[in-house]
Amino acid sequence: LALGWGSRMDTAWAPSPGGCELVQSIMDCTGRWLSSIPGNIRGDTEELFLDDNTIHVLDNASLLLYPQLWHLSLARNRLELIEPGAFLSSQGLEVLSLTDNLLFTNYSLTATALSALPALRMLDLAGNQLREDMVSVLVSNLSSLESLSVARNIIMRLDSSIFTNLTQLLELNLEKNYIFEIDNAFEGLQRLQRLNIAYNYLPCLVGFGLTQLRVLNVSNNVIEWFLTLESDDLFELEVLDLSHNRLLFFPVLPRQSKLHSLLLQDNRMSFYQRLPNGTSLANVTMQFLIVDGNSTNITMVRLWDELCHSNLSSLRFLDMSQNQVWGLPDNFLAQVPSLTHLKLNRNCLEAFHLSEEDSLAMLTELDLSQNQLVELGLKVGTRDILPNLQLFNLSTNRLQALPPGIFTQTRKITTLDLSRNQIGLCPRQGEAESLPCVDIRGVKTLTHLSLAGCGLQGMGGRPFQGTSLMHLDLSDNRQVLSGDLAWLQDLVLTLQVLSLRNTSLSSTTMDFSTLNSLLRLDLSGNSLAAFPTSLGTLRLRSLDLRDNCLRALPLDVMQVTLGRSLRELYLSRNPYNCCTLGWWDALQQAEGLRVPDGREVTCSHGSRALSPGALPEPVLQSCRWHSADLALLYLVLALPTCLTLLVAFVVVFLMLKEKLLKMVKTRCGVTSPY
Repeated sequence: LALGWGSRMDTAWAPSPGGCELVQSIMDCTGRWLSSIPGNIRGDTEELFLDDNTIHVLDNASLLLYPQLWHLSLARNRLELIEPGAFLSSQGLEVLSLTDNLLFTNYSLTATALSALPALRMLDLAGNQLREDMVSVLVSNLSSLESLSVARNIIMRLDSSIFTNLTQLLELNLEKNYIFEIDNAFEGLQRLQRLNIAYNYLPCLVGFGLTQLRVLNVSNNVIEWFLTLESDDLFELEVLDLSHNRLLFFPVLPRQSKLHSLLLQDNRMSFYQRLPNGTSLANVTMQFLIVDGNSTNITMVRLWDELCHSNLSSLRFLDMSQNQVWGLPDNFLAQVPSLTHLKLNRNCLEAFHLSEEDSLAMLTELDLSQNQLVELGLKVGTRDILPNLQLFNLSTNRLQALPPGIFTQTRKITTLDLSRNQIGLCPRQGEAESLPCVDIRGVKTLTHLSLAGCGLQGMGGRPFQGTSLMHLDLSDNRQVLSGDLAWLQDLVLTLQVLSLRNTSLSSTTMDFSTLNSLLRLDLSGNSLAAFPTSLGTLRLRSLDLRDNCLRALPLDVMQVTLGRSLRELYLSRNPYNCCTLGWWDALQQAEGLRVPDGREVTCSHGSRALSPGALPEPVLQSCRWHSADLALLYLVLALPTCLTLLVAFVVVFLMLKEKLLKMVKTRCGVTSPY
């Protein structure tokens, strides 16, 4: 629950003679090691920021020079006392932040000082080691308050006496305390709209009846039950956050409400109409015993009918991820006709069925990832089932195929995640032709497709024909590049992002030169021993070469088309040669190029891994000697060869000298002394 600490600044800051920064009517003295309030230089200061100083006491004379003050912040000062007359000269104060101080030490005197502020609207007392009785005293006379934060204190129990006089309160923040019980603490707050009780120790919320509340955050507690009062009153509730609790059942919600966002992530929730072993609990009921003072009420609920009192017709966002849901009750989806986002990931679903009776015409995002799905059912009727679906996440399941014609029901789908399912794309080739597959051909709206870790093997045919894919993830498919790569031809004009991470790619496997629209390419985790020359003509903006076998990059890498367009380059975890780092120097001089993992890049020299930007002098000298040694080696190897040839020539000449002379004499007709 954020409190809106406002300001009226509209020009640049300028230093003031007192060491603070002053602009118009705003003075900022944050972090100046001040032990007292500085003098009001101009006399018209309206906002004063004194955070992160060492002010221990706000005495009666501290604010005498600030009659026009409406916003004061004293956060993180170790403030122990505000004297009773400290605010008498600042009756117009509206916003006061006292966060992270030590107000528990003299809270009764501080309460007297606060009671002199008739216009105070926002008060932040977070992080002051306050108990509930101290809070009650501090706010007892602040009837003008609209926003109050007592977060990060040591409040344990709330009752009707604590907030009695806060009749104008709109926002209340109680997060990160130790609250384990609430007893009619909010019934007198008739205007309260936003309530934050997150990060406490509440075991349940039973008999919820705050009809005027719009936002309720009770996340990160230990709540097992949430039951609303059985009433036909209209609840103004719009957002309910019950995430990160221990809910066992779907919450019993108001019969009439304006609820549009329901967050139930990370609970222990399930539905009990049908259990995984086939058991039916249709006739099983549960009794809730509610003890309130001397009265006792018993509420009976049928386990399979958890939604009996709940009206979900206005719900647009429902997050039930990370629970223990095996399946949804009959007609559950029919009760949420306005739903646009449904998250059921990280549950125990083995099957999920959709039909036109489910009324999901408004749904744009459906997340069924990280379940145990082996079946996705689709009952086709006269109407489209998911006509507005744009994002469909089915990753990390056990699917082998999707229902035929599913993409004729999802005419607006743009993003499909099938990663980590054992699926294949149609058309299959050869022996696998009869196996089930997923057919995305002709889905013109599809722009993002993830097939990571699907066990794809040599995609034949043209599985992407008729699509407009811009983003394709084929990573973690070790054999996807085996066989014919003609499937690339349908992606040439549209593909902008391609991931081939961990696909056994070698330097000669693939020609990238035809992918003229490509902007981001991930080749990490492969076996590249040399830089693919076909990348040189592309206009990539991001290239990932991590975890390969590269010894060096081309010296002219920054001179070709690729180098001029590249803005992001990942290079770490390659065995670069420390003695051939001319390419690294060229990268460092390139304008506009960023190497995010530059600090992780190392080169090898012997058995040592060194940073290429800070090679020790002995290593540099060794590299120079290595170059010189190579030249000397070539000379040493060449010289014996030349000498051997010369000696051989002389020996042959001497052995054949007489015959050669006779031959010359015979041919030339010249007399000889022999």
